[in-house]
Formats: sequence, C-alpha cells, structure tokens
Amino acid sequence: MTKFKVYTKTGDSGTTGLIGGTRVPKHHLRLEAYGTVDELNSYIGLIRSHEIETKSKETLLIVQNKLFLIGSRLATDDTKSDLKEKLIIAEDDILLLENEMDRMDESLPELNNFVLPGGDPLNAYCHIARTVCRRAERRANQLAVEVDINPLLLKYINRLSDYLFILSRKVLIDMGKAEIKWELNL
Repeated sequence: MTKFKVYTKTGDSGTTGLIGGTRVPKHHLRLEAYGTVDELNSYIGLIRSHEIETKSKETLLIVQNKLFLIGSRLATDDTKSDLKEKLIIAEDDILLLENEMDRMDESLPELNNFVLPGGDPLNAYCHIARTVCRRAERRANQLAVEVDINPLLLKYINRLSDYLFILSRKVLIDMGKAEIKWELNL
C-alpha cells in the first residue's frame, strides 16, 4: 500500500481542485468560503484544547465535525459530484447550538452593556472564533449568490457565531473573572 502524500504539486500553478475535480483559482470565492470555515475550525480546536467544562468540550467537538462537513460541502462542485446529498446540515444541528446557548445563558449575568474581548486569553480566543465565524458567514452568503447552498448551512454558521459569543462569556464567568464592559467615553 502506498502512503498518502500531503503534497500533490497540482496547486503550484495557483489553482486548486474542488471535490468533483473542477479546478479554480486559489483566490476563488469558494476557497475563501471553505478556507474561512477551516480557519474557524482551527480556532475552535484551540478553544477546545483549554480547560473548559466537559459539556462545552463535547459540543465543540460536534461543531468541529460539522464544520468539516460544511467546508467539504462548500468545496464540492455539484455539477461533478453527488456528495451534496451526503453532506447534510439539519435543524437538529441548529437546535443543539440553541439548546447549548440556553443552558450556558442560565448561569450568566444579564447583559446590559456591550462587552470587549479579553479578560483572559480563552475569552479572547472565543471572540476571535466568533469574528472568523462571522467572516465565514459573509463568504458563504456571498457564494450562495452564485451556487446553490442549503439555507440550513447558512443558518448554522449564523447560529454558531451566537454560540461562540455566549461561550466567550461563560468561560470568563466560570473562571471567576469579570467581563470588560465597553465604555463610550474612555
């Protein structure tokens, strides 16, 4: 059996292959979309590598698997592959995020101000992931103008950014640290 090599040299000319074989420039919007999802997945892996509650670690692992699926979906040329039917995001996936937000929110103080990222590196990582998630959402929505993208995929990414905001608050409160409130007149 031949060992799989990471490098293929097929991208040396500035193009890359989509699932299905279509080659597109590396600056193509589709690559921006799935590349940003990949970046988001990496940040979530960073968050998950920290000491956080078990339930959040479990949820983040599920999210990472869903993001890999989403990235694969965004990387698939539907005209050349039937993978679309196998890469499903369902309402239950979105419901999981909503239920987790509700669960975490029960232990959080009421939010009366905007809060700034920081107070602890883990909180800041959650905010970085949230902002990368928003960028992934913008790229996926932009791509949806050109290709058919399941609306549930877009909804999932939107909900995930909300989840990451709640998680950013939860990890800070769990550490006994105060949120940094935004102040207009500083």
